[in-house]
Amino acid sequence: MEAVMVRYGELFLKSEPVRRRFIARLEENIGRALDAASLPHRIETHRGRVLIYGDDAPRIADAASRIFGVVSVSVCTVTTPDIDGIGRAAAARAEERLKPGMTFAVRARRSGVSGFTSQDLAAAVGTAILDRVPQVSVDLSAPDYEVFVEAREFGGLVYDAVQDGAGGLPFGTQGVVMALLSGGIDSPVASWLMMRRGCSMVHLHMKSGRFGGRDIEKNVLRHHARLSRWVSGYPLDLLVVDMEPFFEALMTLKAPRYRCILCKRFMLRVASLLAQRRSAAALVTGDNLGQVASQTLANMAVIAPAATVPVLRPLIGLDKEEIVDRARMIGTFETAAGDTACAVAPRYPSTAAPAETIARYERELDAERQAARAADAVRCYRARNGEVVEIS
Repeated sequence: MEAVMVRYGELFLKSEPVRRRFIARLEENIGRALDAASLPHRIETHRGRVLIYGDDAPRIADAASRIFGVVSVSVCTVTTPDIDGIGRAAAARAEERLKPGMTFAVRARRSGVSGFTSQDLAAAVGTAILDRVPQVSVDLSAPDYEVFVEAREFGGLVYDAVQDGAGGLPFGTQGVVMALLSGGIDSPVASWLMMRRGCSMVHLHMKSGRFGGRDIEKNVLRHHARLSRWVSGYPLDLLVVDMEPFFEALMTLKAPRYRCILCKRFMLRVASLLAQRRSAAALVTGDNLGQVASQTLANMAVIAPAATVPVLRPLIGLDKEEIVDRARMIGTFETAAGDTACAVAPRYPSTAAPAETIARYERELDAERQAARAADAVRCYRARNGEVVEIS
């Protein structure tokens, strides 16, 4: 019988009650994703392995590999947990892939099964393959083909390919966070990384209006839709706040070099208010140390106190190339992002804004009252399985 085997790694480190809860959530998330993809299935959970049975194993494997908490998946043959049953299945699989002159290796594991060792299993399976496929030989160091066999108390498993999974922790096991989502490269990656660590997510976009490029909102909605595919079966909300009134006031100040700092602090003020309403325990930003003027240590120290909940910065120590590579992998990178310019950004921004100076300008802007107004006028979009609709 064919099935998809799912491996989870870090969950082994949890205490027994926590592990049970996390695995139950992992099963639920897999089931939601497969239902969203219209893939009938049946899930069995065993110690260290999850088996998914269904009619379309390759598609099930692909869907399961995108579930947070899944380390890897394999399409496998499930047999009886004895040498003969495993040997027959391995030989049949090898016969389809091996040709005369090729080399192969058997990688064997045993758990909860007595009567033979892993070495005994590997030797017996190797003999079964040599009997079935002539003119091939064993090479344990650099084989042309590898077949993996496992004897476990619930059955034997035979497979010859391992597909990497998303890793991390099951989505929804670590509480709710709110990520500031822009039309750029960094913030979608920051959101993805926190979802990968088990956080339920709410996205927040600060719309620039006429002060921003015409393609920004389109990019944001695209990011939001693509990120929702990583949590298939769950709704993913995007809140959009109008920044135009604040930008209008900001442009009247005679200190353009501080605009970015004032803007970032204002965003954190608004985000903190909305996080409390959405029961989000923290904010997530795409800050990357030293990437731009507002992300120097000095400026981040001035910006952070504007938030009333913790601010998480998962990209803080990454190189730009690492962020771009991750964006390509998750599907949010665009080679031609279009017009994403910001008319508010000054030509010579401050890299170390004095906190007392920023506080004085915020009093002039009446930033606290403006933030409360902005938080009260929010549009909401909801994405599910890659489709976005406006709900309010």
